[in-house]
Amino acid sequence: MHAASMDALIFASLPSSSCFLHPLLSPKSPNPKPYSPRLSYQPPLHTRSKSHLSRKILNKLHVSTSDHPSTTVPVEDPLSSGDTFEKFDWHSHWYPLAPLCDLDKRAPRAMRVLGLDLVLWWDRTEVQWRVFDDRCPHRLAPLSEGRIDRWGRLQCVYHGWCFNGAGSCELIPQAAEDGPQVHTSSKACAASYPCTVQNKIVWFWPSTKPLHKNILMNCKPPCISELDDPSYASLMGIRDISYGYEILIENLMDPAHVRYSHHKIMRVSKQRSSLARDREGGVPIVITLEESDINGFLAKQEFGYGKFVAPCLFHMFPPSGSNNGSASSSDSKAVADQRRFLIVVYCIPVSPGRSRLIWSFPRNFSVWIDQIVPRWMFHVGQNLILDSDMHLLHVEERYIAEIGPSNWEKACFVPTKSDVMVTAFRRWFRKYSNSQVDWANKSLGSLLPTPPREQLMDRYWTHVVQCSSCSVALKLLKVLETSLPMVTLILIGVVAASNQNMISAAVRTALVSIAVICFAASKWLSHFIYKTFYFHDYNHAFV
Repeated sequence: MHAASMDALIFASLPSSSCFLHPLLSPKSPNPKPYSPRLSYQPPLHTRSKSHLSRKILNKLHVSTSDHPSTTVPVEDPLSSGDTFEKFDWHSHWYPLAPLCDLDKRAPRAMRVLGLDLVLWWDRTEVQWRVFDDRCPHRLAPLSEGRIDRWGRLQCVYHGWCFNGAGSCELIPQAAEDGPQVHTSSKACAASYPCTVQNKIVWFWPSTKPLHKNILMNCKPPCISELDDPSYASLMGIRDISYGYEILIENLMDPAHVRYSHHKIMRVSKQRSSLARDREGGVPIVITLEESDINGFLAKQEFGYGKFVAPCLFHMFPPSGSNNGSASSSDSKAVADQRRFLIVVYCIPVSPGRSRLIWSFPRNFSVWIDQIVPRWMFHVGQNLILDSDMHLLHVEERYIAEIGPSNWEKACFVPTKSDVMVTAFRRWFRKYSNSQVDWANKSLGSLLPTPPREQLMDRYWTHVVQCSSCSVALKLLKVLETSLPMVTLILIGVVAASNQNMISAAVRTALVSIAVICFAASKWLSHFIYKTFYFHDYNHAFV
């Protein structure tokens, strides 16, 4: 990972208002022995061909640059070798739904992933999360609008049908008790998806077929051990994004845009020589692709690695350990003492033109900060970062749709090594999925027209209602905002009702001053609440 982008993303994981955290922006660490991590995640056996199983590495992409400045960085295309490549099966992989910390066990929650409308709810009878199709088999009303009744069943509030954790209907109130047991019919069942919890996130498998009922025994979601390591701080966040999955994931693979799209939001180190060329101090970023196959790819940067595990996970991490995994005791101690910072993001396809991001930045230093700084304060800066390039990426997606995603390489000029991961993803997307997500709902249409900026960069519905910390903070700040004008009126009333003999001039002046301060504070707080929890525009021309 380039040093500038690493510094920037460390800052992104910290509260934007915490200037006292500046020493964390350049963590120093010992230099452990270099190693080459490999693509380790494997899909279930039924999704892999014999040729895939027999090859240790499906292909390697060799990156080189041409002396001619107008030549795109060439990357060898494995399709040209004549090998047969599998088609990526979007419905044979685990997808993250939401962090556990943002889920409420008391109420069902509507989610959309891969074009599927889902309801996520807590089955207290079996003590586990459940994922159903968000439609009642009776009249297709959304189950997410229902409730969990006193017996722990998911109840549809349209006609009161109740379902247990397996999806079986346990009650149809309109059916006579002494009549046919219609609730036992298979047609009365709610469609249930396999789900599990890993890395403090609820995951689901997008198939209700019986053969996938026990899929967890054969295939598990990709695991990041640092997310479960108590020695790491790993706060999470979730946000719905107003552009598609492929735009989101390639943007996160692009460290070169940080200095420009997020200028004055993310602090990055600048070299004196680079400042002579532009204000932001852009520098060359060398990225090389080491491995690629249907499961994703691995890229090396100057200070670490970036790994894409298809279809959702992209994470960046520093080198550590030894090449063969059998480190000596001295090496193990060096790794344990190393200050490590990782970037873990899950890019979830929701529907055409919509995606969802779950992020975490695990670190094993200054863990105490997360214990004293409220989680919502971390999200203030992170949401601002997402908003600062939201509009331009939304428009970019429309341009790509006009030319056709399969023509991306012809339309986009990517001559530098900083675009290697972006190019690798676009080629992976083309080779294994024909440059399109295999939506479960085939009737999903094309991209919708661009909405007003207030709707495009809305924070309340895309983040706050999904985030337990931000929703609580908003309620408390609104109470404070309402209380301050009341305090102002009370103080002014006390001063007006009292005569000069009752209180001294100094006390009178103090009360009036406090009243003015409370009034001004309420106005500032109103503005802060709107920008933090509802809408914050970002004009690149004036930063």
